Amino acid sequence: MSTALAPKMIDELWYEYKTTRSLDIRNKILMQYLGIVKCIAIKMNSVYRSKADLEDIVNEGVLVLMDCIEKFEPERGIKFETFASIRIRGSIIDYIRNQDWIPRSLRKKVKDIESTYSKLQNEKGRYVSDDEVAEHLNMSTAELNRTIGEANAFFLLSYEELLLDNSSIGQDSLTIDSTESKLQDEELKKMIALSIDQLNESERTVISLYYYEELKLKEIAEILNLTQSRVSQIHAKALMKMKAYLKSYMEG
Repeated sequence: MSTALAPKMIDELWYEYKTTRSLDIRNKILMQYLGIVKCIAIKMNSVYRSKADLEDIVNEGVLVLMDCIEKFEPERGIKFETFASIRIRGSIIDYIRNQDWIPRSLRKKVKDIESTYSKLQNEKGRYVSDDEVAEHLNMSTAELNRTIGEANAFFLLSYEELLLDNSSIGQDSLTIDSTESKLQDEELKKMIALSIDQLNESERTVISLYYYEELKLKEIAEILNLTQSRVSQIHAKALMKMKAYLKSYMEG
């Protein structure tokens, strides 16, 4: 296992690598940042766990990390960790999408449900009930919840993608770590918090336990005395509502 180097030594490694393009130096840099890949892969486990192995995701992330080392320009004033994290997260999302793990019929249902929640929410200016959405789609509330539960990972992926695509640390802003981008980050965090506040009590609880307490859905189910399937439904529905709220904010 590689020993973490002091920031000054890492800076020297970057300078030496950009000057010499030595594979030995490249590999030393790679070893310093391998932890980023594993950390992101573990955090995104709920998105891909039934679609790919952790080892496959880590291997994909390492390839992207190597590419990041080639393309990184230290003089631009942004941390390599930020530069690489954005691309590794994006590569995991792309990898999962390329697996085509959601049947086309379920994908269409999910898109219809998601767009209906967003449409009705914008029209009414509030979060809408499951019954309202089900009625609009001419399906039962039970079918709506079942579909949402089956596609929990889809909503997770969709939500991750929304935050990735709208992060102020995007590809076009990698040149400087500006005050403006920091303010945009803070504003986005506030909007995420506001979107959580407007969820119902059970949805807020599940989101809080999952993302802030980092409990697994099975553990949350035990705490709330619910089935894991029901918790999965609540989790997916909360993410869908939050995405609709954030999307409205981003586009409005």
